[in-house]
Amino acid sequence: MISWTAVLTVAFIALQAITGLIGLYQVVLSVFGLVYRRKPLVHEPAKRFAVFVAAHNEERVIAPLLTNLKRLDYPQSMYDIYVIADNCTDRTAEIAREHGVFAEERLSETERGKGYAIRWMLERLKERKIPYDAVVMFDADNLVGTNFLRVMNDRLLDGHKVIQGYLDIKNPLDSWVSVSMAISYWYTNRMWQLSRRNLGLSCALGGTGLCIDMHLINRLGWEATGLTEDVEFGAKCVVEGIYPVWAHEAKVYDEKPITLVASMRQRLRWMQGHFNCAQQYMGTLLVASLKERSLAKLDAAIYLFQPMRFLILFLTAFMFLFQNSNPTMVAGFTELLPTWFWAVINLFILIQMPLAMLLERVEWRAFIGLPLFPFFMLTWFPVTAFALFTRRNRVWKHTVHTRAIQFDDLRTR
Repeated sequence: MISWTAVLTVAFIALQAITGLIGLYQVVLSVFGLVYRRKPLVHEPAKRFAVFVAAHNEERVIAPLLTNLKRLDYPQSMYDIYVIADNCTDRTAEIAREHGVFAEERLSETERGKGYAIRWMLERLKERKIPYDAVVMFDADNLVGTNFLRVMNDRLLDGHKVIQGYLDIKNPLDSWVSVSMAISYWYTNRMWQLSRRNLGLSCALGGTGLCIDMHLINRLGWEATGLTEDVEFGAKCVVEGIYPVWAHEAKVYDEKPITLVASMRQRLRWMQGHFNCAQQYMGTLLVASLKERSLAKLDAAIYLFQPMRFLILFLTAFMFLFQNSNPTMVAGFTELLPTWFWAVINLFILIQMPLAMLLERVEWRAFIGLPLFPFFMLTWFPVTAFALFTRRNRVWKHTVHTRAIQFDDLRTR
């Protein structure tokens, strides 16, 4: 008869193998992010864009973005700005009209959230029959690099269908929470996204700073209405053999929460949506990667598995710690991968944080946040664990934005 201890030990060994291999895989891939070759602009403006700004009660932050968008280095006759005032009860739509852009007001008691708002706006564009070549999506709290549409125009003319811009933070120094989020983004941009561009793999979509070919939207439709519509649409694209590309040269600046509670609430929504997408697409991507021998699809499946991997890492570390502190009470678990392996993996990851910041030429004051970053990472465990058990939740909750920073302020910074 097989004992429960033997079953747990086998499961524990398997979990170590999976998480260890994925950790090693990511460390190897990150090496390819060390080199950045800027892609020059080679095409003249030719694509016409519909620029979507999804907004829910954003009167405090939307004006700087609209001013910014109207000053992009792109012919103004070749892009239109649509503010989707989604269930707004403030002056968001009025401010949009004052800035001379389209203010589209939407009211729905049941279908709330950015994904539904985008789908609604796409349907309205079909009715108007305006010949746009692509849709670009921003959040109301964003600021945008003036070259953004020029870069997207170039990538579209190169034949790409889905392009993700560089995700930066406009308020990194507001608190230890915002600088910790910024460190995460700088690391991800360089060691995850750029490395995948250099290897020809699919990048992860980030919810804002996203450009999608209009013909592709019309073909696939927009059914990404979950809590993380970006992850959902990106997974669907990879399943269809369409690989989103990373545009390191096109920056979008996003506002991040400055309190831990607000940050955990936002990250909970992200993780709930991520788990839903993993449940829907990870198996399909794994099977397709084996049948087609596609590294790109395997890599996309690994990305969807990341939250679960984080939970497994935390739980296995806790089990070893508990076993060592209570050897007579806890059954022994086999340590498949030696301690030095985990130490080397974690050391490489820790080194990559300041290295990515140096390579991205981050302001020196942000390095002060590095000592607190491990504490911030620990807060991901309760967020991710709670998200796993509440992943069926599809109720979107608004993140309040307040930092009305002008684009010129970013330049002086």
